[in-house]
Amino acid sequence: MNTYTIRKIQPEDNQQVKTVIQSVLIEMGVPKVGTAYEDASLDDMFEAYNKDRMDYFVLVEGDKITGCAGIAPLEGGDDRICELQKMYFLPEARGKGAGAEMMKICLDHARNLGYEQCYLETLPYMENARKLYARTGFRSLEGPLGNTGHYSCTMWMIKDLNELEAL
Repeated sequence: MNTYTIRKIQPEDNQQVKTVIQSVLIEMGVPKVGTAYEDASLDDMFEAYNKDRMDYFVLVEGDKITGCAGIAPLEGGDDRICELQKMYFLPEARGKGAGAEMMKICLDHARNLGYEQCYLETLPYMENARKLYARTGFRSLEGPLGNTGHYSCTMWMIKDLNELEAL
């Protein structure tokens, strides 16, 4: 039985979401420059994703946010491609199937918003995340798409949204 819920972000979630994202990035040893760590949107994620063809979701356990992820148009890219953004989970949220459930919610939502493909950027040492992406049908790209500003991310993946997931 799940002890968590996944819902859309609310304004009062902003600080907890920022804390989740930055603490996971620190845990993983991710550079603070050229990654999501320094994104200005972290200060008001609700407002950042409260726009057309965008949404952000949080994983809530009790009264604590333990994970998050969002969908947005790929900055500087084709309008048929969205980006899976800022998908992070605290250690206590891992291994419960929440990542797979969050991924399904985000990808289903992207399809409903009219996107044809979903792009993401990651790092080589984020192995569990990359395994989830591969299981979900993401394939590696030789280089980045769009202009995300995350130049420290050195792995790029894409998924055709008309494919069924093998979660």
